[in-house]
Parts: sequence; C-alpha cells; structure tokens
Amino acid sequence: MSVSLGEIVDALGGELVGGERGTPISRIAPLDSAGAGDLSFLSNPRYRQQLAASQAACVIVAPAMREEASQRGACIVAADPYAYFARATQWWKARHAGNAPCGIHPSAVVHPSAEIHVSAYVGPLCVVDAGARVGAGSVLKSRVTLGEACEIGERCIVHPGVVIGADGFGFAPSGGQWVKIEQLGRVRIGNDVEIGANTCVDRGALDDTVIEDGVKIDNLVQIAHNVHIGAHTVIAGNTGIAGSARIGAHCSIGGAANILGHLSIADGTVISPTSMVTRSIPKAGFYTGIFPLQENEQWEKNAATFKQLYALRERVKKLEQALADEPRGNNGNR
Repeated sequence: MSVSLGEIVDALGGELVGGERGTPISRIAPLDSAGAGDLSFLSNPRYRQQLAASQAACVIVAPAMREEASQRGACIVAADPYAYFARATQWWKARHAGNAPCGIHPSAVVHPSAEIHVSAYVGPLCVVDAGARVGAGSVLKSRVTLGEACEIGERCIVHPGVVIGADGFGFAPSGGQWVKIEQLGRVRIGNDVEIGANTCVDRGALDDTVIEDGVKIDNLVQIAHNVHIGAHTVIAGNTGIAGSARIGAHCSIGGAANILGHLSIADGTVISPTSMVTRSIPKAGFYTGIFPLQENEQWEKNAATFKQLYALRERVKKLEQALADEPRGNNGNR
C-alpha cells in the first residue's frame, strides 16, 4: 500500500522541494538500491555520490544538501535527516501494521498479583512473576521473563528471550565451597527503554538494578546485579557489565565491551567496541582499550609499561635528535 509524499510531510514536517505532493511512495529504501517509488535518505555527505545516481522518488537531506539534491529530483529538507528517517520508519510501520497489540497472549503465564497495564502487551510464552509490573504501552515479545517484583515503565519494548530479574552472580567462599547470597533486590526499568533479544538483566543483591529512561540495549548483553545505567545511554551487543558498575547518562558503549564491577563512568562517555574498562572514567571522552591475551603477571607488567610508552617515545626522539645534532670530525666520527 503506497502513501503520498504530501502525507509524509504533513505527518513528519520538513520541506518538500522539487516534487509533487501526490507522488506515490511504496516503501522506504537505501539510497543505492531505491527505485522510482521509494523514499530514501542521505545523512552522511560521504555518500553524496550515491545521491546523483539514486533512482529514489524522493530523498531526505540536510539543508546543506538542498541545492544538490533538488537538481537530482524531489527531496525533503530536514534539520536532521537520520532522525527524520527514523521517525518515518515509525510512522510507516504504524500506518501499515495497524494499532500496537495489547493484552495478554493465551500462552503467557502471569501471576495474579502482577500488574499489567491495560494498554501493555505480554506476548507468547512470556512469564511475569508475582508482584511484577508492566507500564502503559510496553510490549513484551515472545518468551520474555519478568521476575518477581521487577518493574518495567511505559512504552518499553522487550525483545524475545530477554530475562529480567534472574538472580545475580553472588556467592561467598566458605571452606572450599561457595555459599549462595540470596538476591533480595529488584530490577527497575524506566520509560521508553528498548532491550534486545536474549539480554539478561540481573536483580540486585540488596539494592535494585536500575535502568533509567530512554536506554537502548542491544542483543546478548549481560547486565549484572546492582548495575545502574543512566538515561539515554546506548549499549551494543555482547557487552558485559559486572556488578555494581554505574554507567552515566548519554553514554555510548560499543559491542563486546567489558566493564568491570564497582566502576563509575561519566555522563557522555564513548567506549569503543571490544574495549576492556578496568577502572572508573571520571571525565567524558572517547576511550579505547584492547590488549592481547597473555598470562596475567606478564599482562600487568606490559600494561604498566604501556602507560609510559608515549613519554618513552618522546625521550627517544629527543635523544636521537641530540645525537644527530652533535658535530662530527673530519673523518665523520663524533
């Protein structure tokens, strides 16, 4: 089912340039493969060569690309093309898929004491334990487990296989054995959070594990007990966050990063994929830390040396320059 360009602009804003409001749009497509009935977008100027060659009916562009895009054909000019594209996908899905589901699937198991908002949806084979709460407009897709007394706020999306509120990994050594520490806290998740498939969020040992508003978490992420994640932080797949780490707001954590327990990471910090964070980060910045696997004793020595590598490099350069500047004798010797 197609829509018109005019309908898109009326719903999402932006300025339609060089095109007709009645032009039909049948899908949203990538710039390099879009056809005559497609809407596409250009958010990175590095791909401007694809713009000239694109067969898209209309392209979403930034104001700086207005003239270039209009020479090709129809365009929608928006302050942030990528965000406009994101909103366009939401509008498109809502229009074509109909109203969001609500209610409880017949195969779900929901404890009588759990609170499920009338506008929320609990999907097939989900389990919602005693005293748990699911807020308005939230969607629990298939096979989600929400543990006892854990809370999900409003408009959250929890993808298949997610486990919220399993016991944290807490054991005390005693006489060569391990004694379980009962996990008495909960998980509290704010509003507008999205959690990817097969991610695990452990309940707190004593206090709660907390995920604030707007956090976006990818697939296969492990969030241990008593972790606190600040608002609007994004965490890519396969990341592991150990117990009691505190992640600030508006952070970006790359895939397969590992963050040790009891650390604090400043608001706005960016961590590269596969990085190992072994100490707190008190100042926002872009951090990367990758080391080859080796025996721990050798790794500790190398890590200590690595921290001094730049200063050592500068000293060597100065020594080399001093040697080069020394006067030479007639036979070329110093």
